[in-house]
Amino acid sequence: MESVVSKPKDSDTKLSFIERFSYGQLDAAGQLVFCVISSYLLYFYTDVVQLPVAAAGLILLVARLFDGIDAPVWGTLIDLTHSKYGRARPYLLWLILPFTLSAILMFWSPNLSVNARIIYCGITYVITGILYTGLNTPLTAILPLLTRDIDERVVLNSWRMTGSQTAVLFVNAFTLPLVAFFGQGNDKIGFRYLMIIFAITGCIMTIFSFYHLRERVEVKTEKIHFKDSIKALKGNWPWIIVFISNFFWWIANTERSTTLVYYFTYYIGDKLLVSVFNAVGIVQLLGMISVPFLSKKFTRQQIWIVSLLMAIIGQIIMWIGGKSIAILMIGWIIGNIGSGTALSLVFVAVGTAVEYGTWKTGITSAGLLTALGTSFCLKVGSGVAGFVPSTIMDKFGYVANHAQTAKSLLGISLSFNLVTIIAFTLALIPILFYKKFESMEKMISQTINK
Repeated sequence: MESVVSKPKDSDTKLSFIERFSYGQLDAAGQLVFCVISSYLLYFYTDVVQLPVAAAGLILLVARLFDGIDAPVWGTLIDLTHSKYGRARPYLLWLILPFTLSAILMFWSPNLSVNARIIYCGITYVITGILYTGLNTPLTAILPLLTRDIDERVVLNSWRMTGSQTAVLFVNAFTLPLVAFFGQGNDKIGFRYLMIIFAITGCIMTIFSFYHLRERVEVKTEKIHFKDSIKALKGNWPWIIVFISNFFWWIANTERSTTLVYYFTYYIGDKLLVSVFNAVGIVQLLGMISVPFLSKKFTRQQIWIVSLLMAIIGQIIMWIGGKSIAILMIGWIIGNIGSGTALSLVFVAVGTAVEYGTWKTGITSAGLLTALGTSFCLKVGSGVAGFVPSTIMDKFGYVANHAQTAKSLLGISLSFNLVTIIAFTLALIPILFYKKFESMEKMISQTINK
């Protein structure tokens, strides 16, 4: 790890349209694969690959816990990297090809015995997850290296969220229809060809972004021991707040998206509604693109609190709405606007938390703090969110591709509604203590610049 002292050059300038677009589409490229994983992997394992539901959930948990360990490793590597391409940017080029191959193999689903399928799924999931972290960590770590202007970072983050949610909309709206089209009744073949197309498209998009981004904030480095770099975490309360909130946000969001297909297939009784509701999820963009404008009138803490409350209220509406499609849609829209807005705020907050650590300790550890604050939360939170519903559904008697009993339907409903509400509530609590540190951001930035 290393101590970093930034030297302003053209680091305060606004980025061009092509650079903003390139940064925005980076997350879109990753979501073409990750969204399929987060929304449909549990369903793919249980109803397509025919793994026992308990085994599928355990794979998701163990793989994510194992994968979560690599988040600080990737962060450390970024902090130690010095190349002609920069510090974070080169990883986009180095990792995209192996990631593309591993994603395709993950959904290849060869004809094996049950035990062999479990091992195959576990290994391919772990490898794909590790490589995805290697691509996702520099995506966030590069933000404070592109510009020092906080307002420009907010704009860039809006581009990122817009690109991300556009890809999420596309994936969620068209995954099941495309699987049916390519598979012609064989979902195993359908998912295989779907992932080939999505992964290769994401590869091309990532390479395009790599060639059009530039790390503007030059740094002077001083080598220090890893244990000393941990000091950037000590007393860094804004980072701790963001970490806790983001961890539970990922549990809530993944829980909701993972169980949606079960909820509409078995509880509501109409699988086609999965694509419809996922397509409507584009309303998340309304909240995301409004953040730069809302930030001019409200603090980020105020926006954050309201957005998480909307996510909670939206899910409550869906729960009490029963099987009324109209009420379910209202709750879904409110909840998605709220959750999308909340996520948009995380990445800006992580960047300012890195600067808080520099101001407080004199040590900048952008890679480590970013990896733990974003990728670790995403990976481990998603793993917990995959394990919890599979455990609940298993205990309540879920059987794949069969009519469910009243008890198993209750398990699906609890997984989709109650667990999601609890997790979003836990994400809200730490944000109540964020105001003090947000008010210090401009002072800290000015101090570091001097």
